[in-house]
Amino acid sequence: MPDGIDFNDLSRRMDGAVNAFKHDLASLRTGRASANLLDPIHVEAYGSSMPISQVGTVSVPEPRMISVSIWDQSMVQAVDKAIRESNLGFNPIVDGNTLRIPLPELNEERRKELVKIAHQYAENARVAARHVRRDGMEQLKKAEKDGDISEDEHRQQSDRVQKMVDDRIKEIDKLLTTKEAEIMQV
Repeated sequence: MPDGIDFNDLSRRMDGAVNAFKHDLASLRTGRASANLLDPIHVEAYGSSMPISQVGTVSVPEPRMISVSIWDQSMVQAVDKAIRESNLGFNPIVDGNTLRIPLPELNEERRKELVKIAHQYAENARVAARHVRRDGMEQLKKAEKDGDISEDEHRQQSDRVQKMVDDRIKEIDKLLTTKEAEIMQV
């Protein structure tokens, strides 16, 4: 680009990091059942790893119960194993082609674990936003070196990129604080 960098592309990529973080947070349980809780779990099926939603129907029949109706009888044990081995603390009950997953009450220790996981997700999102910043800064350096932009334009656009990152990190921190309060609420 002759005048520096494509800010729309950088913004889109940073928004992608924030949206991925929102998706990760949705998979953390807060005491109520949600079909999203099983999103991070992948099953070894038909020679590849796939999300549970591609081998069965995930539903929430009760506030403290998740149900997975598996389409292929041969996949029941693989799905059961994948759920048990995930770090989510679920113990499914096999009932034919259906897995019923009761959600136990969250104890204080488990709540703290979930908060730690949320913090890890937040840090991953911050790192992703910073990687986008690094790419933008490298594009600016190259544009200045090639003579496409002046030193002053480089400085102004660098400040703009930094502000974009700061805004995304503030948004990530705000989402984290909200989710943390939700998890710790008894």
